[in-house]
Amino acid sequence: MGVVLPVLFALFAALSNALATVLQRRAALTVPQSQAFRFGLVLDLLRRPVWLGGILAVIAAGAGQAAALATGALVLVQPLFVLELPFALLIASLVTRHRLPGAVWRAVAAVVAGLGLALAAASPDGNRTHVPLDRWLSALVGCAAAAAALALAGLRRPPGRARAGCLGAATAVCYALTAALMKDSVPLLGEGGLGAFLSAWQTYGFAACGVCALLLLEHAMQGGPLVASQPALTLGDATVSVALGVALYDEHLRTGWWVLLQLLGIALICTGVIALARAGAVEGGGGDGGGGG
Repeated sequence: MGVVLPVLFALFAALSNALATVLQRRAALTVPQSQAFRFGLVLDLLRRPVWLGGILAVIAAGAGQAAALATGALVLVQPLFVLELPFALLIASLVTRHRLPGAVWRAVAAVVAGLGLALAAASPDGNRTHVPLDRWLSALVGCAAAAAALALAGLRRPPGRARAGCLGAATAVCYALTAALMKDSVPLLGEGGLGAFLSAWQTYGFAACGVCALLLLEHAMQGGPLVASQPALTLGDATVSVALGVALYDEHLRTGWWVLLQLLGIALICTGVIALARAGAVEGGGGDGGGGG
């Protein structure tokens, strides 16, 4: 149960996030596009019931992610969110009643096989409960600088792949940092109750990072095609999360010849994710065109 429980929670969270992605993207493409970062975008989206449904799915995903991180390692839980993209395409196909072509199913198989191979070869372990403040300072500064640089680079570009890719990568950094902070704060509920949880700076840290990620995500969805933003978001989140798990929580991955199998698994994941993102752009049809125009 040491691995099964966090995996089940993470899969539930990935499925909920996929549903949220489908609903939020449909809503994001119905509001006026912004050339710069605009907080009013959320006010426009609040008038769309489909976006509110997406927010409920985000809340459910957050609960599942918190449970997964409380019971498992960051380097195990976060890579499982790679499955969000296959889930999103499957949900979108059900919503639009479009059958997915064989190439999409082959891409799904590549992602699942690659993820299974990478995690089995890595055999992640270690699960530090709390992180010293000195470690947090360097991680917070590094992630904040990376997210800000990527966001600024994206917002300086016109709508298109470069803009969407940069904003998707900035969102990924915020998502990964949110998960790392959440992992440090959630155990406080069991150790000291609600008071300890609400008095911890990490709680407000992951809430602030989550809000930033949400704002960046909406702009990334508007900024260009899914084929640009989704791989940056999906693969970036997993990569930064693994780095934070190793650096902050002393989590370990197998080395030696196992690295070759891990790289093979990562290659399969990247191939599948890019193929699925391209399929998502096709499935989006005029929607993506509307987002870019």
